[in-house]
Amino acid sequence: MSDTRPILLCAGGTGGHLFPALSLASVLTARGASVMLATDDRAKEHGSDFPAEAIFTIRSATFKSRHPLALLQAGWRLWTGFVHSFLLIRKLRPCVVVGFGGYPTVPPMLAATVLGVPTLIHEQNGVLGRANALLAPWVRGIGTGLNGVRGMKETWQAKARHVGNPLRAKVLAAIAPYQAPDEGGDLRVLVTGGSLGARVMSDIVPEAIAALDAGLRQRLHVIQQARPEYLERCRALYAQSGVKVELASFFADLPAHMAWAHLVIGRAGASTVAELAALGRPSLLVPLPHAIDQDQAANAAFLARAGAADVIAQQDFTAAWLTDWLSKRFTNPTALKQSADAAKALAITDAAEQFAAFVLEIAHQERY
Repeated sequence: MSDTRPILLCAGGTGGHLFPALSLASVLTARGASVMLATDDRAKEHGSDFPAEAIFTIRSATFKSRHPLALLQAGWRLWTGFVHSFLLIRKLRPCVVVGFGGYPTVPPMLAATVLGVPTLIHEQNGVLGRANALLAPWVRGIGTGLNGVRGMKETWQAKARHVGNPLRAKVLAAIAPYQAPDEGGDLRVLVTGGSLGARVMSDIVPEAIAALDAGLRQRLHVIQQARPEYLERCRALYAQSGVKVELASFFADLPAHMAWAHLVIGRAGASTVAELAALGRPSLLVPLPHAIDQDQAANAAFLARAGAADVIAQQDFTAAWLTDWLSKRFTNPTALKQSADAAKALAITDAAEQFAAFVLEIAHQERY
């Protein structure tokens, strides 16, 4: 890359926003670019290994309450974040600024627009998020992780490009062919619930597995994520059913566990959906029910339409239903293999490279 000015990436401090930004940063750095990151305080949990020359914390806020005082406080934080971003970007003079969603991206992305710096956003989900929808009219390019993102106006679609969701190196390293369960062999199940775990998984899955036929229980090996306060309860339920289980509140290498599994049960975050496709693993998805944008429902539908996953609303996700569903899946390895193949057919394993090319293309356009 001939331009010596940095590329500034902006991402909310959750794994769902930071992981694709990290993947892009790795590719850009390998191509000789200078990469910097603007994020929020939450990034301390996920961003310690981010390949950036500098990481800047930007003040931001979400409008969760309509109370006048809360609105005033959120507006003030966004304004101070904008001023900080304006001064920072004027000093850094980046050749392009890239946003990955979340309200912490709004101040620096708007500041870049005011200063005339080329900008792009990346939408990981199947529906355009609120922060990205706010920025979409002003950016020069929109990268999408899934095909057919909802909430895109016609003028925004004209500058959009489907590049896929950038994958972490751990995901790419874990890719291996899917082997359906052998008759009478182990049945390997991974149960996840997002970065913090999901209570519904701890409430439903152990009870459902305990009700399975004894022959199936003897073959089962479960790895399950559960919040710390639910670990002992889950452990006791599994002990009663005689199922081999490993429980943890956090997985340092979730992709390796996904690759190990014959079946994954979990939420439908954008990173999870992209990783299931890349690894080619069948799944049962229970989208987060209370999300304002219903982004997880859109993500899950993307896999379900292709036959790569089954989807169940949380209100219908009962132990009795899951026992019946698992019994049918475990006695039909051919169906598991078909779902795995359908997931694999959706994979875009070079998404980071595709999006990097898009970013550099925009960066090399008209200077400011």
